[in-house]
Amino acid sequence: MVDFSIIINFFKDSSLITYVVLIWLSFYFILSFAILFARLTFLAVWTAKEKESLEYFLRGEVDPSRTESILKNSTSNDQNNLQIYKNLAEKRASVGLTWLSIIASTSPFIGLFGTVVSILETFGGLGSQNSLSFIAPKISEALVATGCGILVAIPAYSFHLVIKRKAFELISVIDSEIKVLVR
Repeated sequence: MVDFSIIINFFKDSSLITYVVLIWLSFYFILSFAILFARLTFLAVWTAKEKESLEYFLRGEVDPSRTESILKNSTSNDQNNLQIYKNLAEKRASVGLTWLSIIASTSPFIGLFGTVVSILETFGGLGSQNSLSFIAPKISEALVATGCGILVAIPAYSFHLVIKRKAFELISVIDSEIKVLVR
């Protein structure tokens, strides 16, 4: 069973920097999941449409305008023209990856910043109280920030890789469509 008094005391005794760091990391955590769910849904729907279009092209049809493919807007089945649409698809498919990279790479540093500032505050406020009973809770509070930073970075990095793979799968289907249309 969770002892909520420990959590309440933690927040009651925390410094402003700890609040700022935890709020910042909470925002990053929520943003990571929002990007994951939005992008996975978008890419799944788009990939399904492109797979249907690929099957259409494999049956011998060569009119992209009769499909849901991104290639439907192409004015010709010329390799260079179709490549432009593939490049646009790559850009669209990879939206959100930069944010996940930023979150994954900066979260541990934000947590470490909170830890360093909390430790500095602890040692700055020692004065005549240099007992372990004074220092231990403050160091514990400081380390929570580092732990939270790592806790946010791991899913963000994992989500980045998952979305990158889904985008790669989509682009592979579009590339196959182009190869079928150009032959």
